[in-house]
Amino acid sequence: MGEWYFEYEIQVNRPGLLGDIASLLGMLRVNIVSINGVDEEHRGMLLSTENEETIQRFISIVSTMENINVTRFREPKLRDRLAVRHGHYIPRDADEKNTFRFVRDELGILVDFMAELFKKEGHKLIGIRGMPRVGKTESIVAASVCANKRWLFISSTMIKQTVRSSLMGDEFSGNNIFILDGAVTRRSNDERHQQLVREIMGMPTIKVIEHPDLFVQHSSYKLEDFDYIIELRNHPDEEITYEIIQKNDMFSNTNDFGGFGGFNF
Repeated sequence: MGEWYFEYEIQVNRPGLLGDIASLLGMLRVNIVSINGVDEEHRGMLLSTENEETIQRFISIVSTMENINVTRFREPKLRDRLAVRHGHYIPRDADEKNTFRFVRDELGILVDFMAELFKKEGHKLIGIRGMPRVGKTESIVAASVCANKRWLFISSTMIKQTVRSSLMGDEFSGNNIFILDGAVTRRSNDERHQQLVREIMGMPTIKVIEHPDLFVQHSSYKLEDFDYIIELRNHPDEEITYEIIQKNDMFSNTNDFGGFGGFNF
């Protein structure tokens, strides 16, 4: 059974408009899987049917309706499913199509978005930008839980500064989510840590890198290597800068103490 995402903009919000569309779908034996308002004056539907010809007939008919304007009709993408689920379309950069923007009030949508990415198999390189204490790390961990995946901090400052130099046993599993803090890894002088990062980057698994712009400054990777870039802000107009992080670097201990009790592991 095929699925489609159908979205329309309401031109005239007259009584019975949704009923007319639902009745047309019913006559054509097209199922409405889910439906929701998507942003202002837009409504989105996930549709399913065993006969693709009927869905094409539906689109040809509904496109002639004067009270609506069909804005999207396609096989559902992840953003489409989340739009119907949450009633809000995730903003995407107009120039950089792999960059998605969230604000702190949308952490639930962000966690849902990343969890769906984490459920996919194979290599995925995901970068997440944001100011300190905006919720980056917490969102990654929550998404890992939702995706039923184990997460591992390779470098982090969530509790104490962590700089891993080795992995043990099933920590090398391709089912794990590897989390790196690009700022911590960039300033680490531990060659064992850098070698571990190179090994992990070559594994067919999911890697999430906080502060990807800092990470690529002293590595062979480029921002173009990232499959997804996520930007998380406290409010839509917040500028993401690295001045605070770079100031903290000046006063931080550069001996790369990490893990538990201040030891590399």
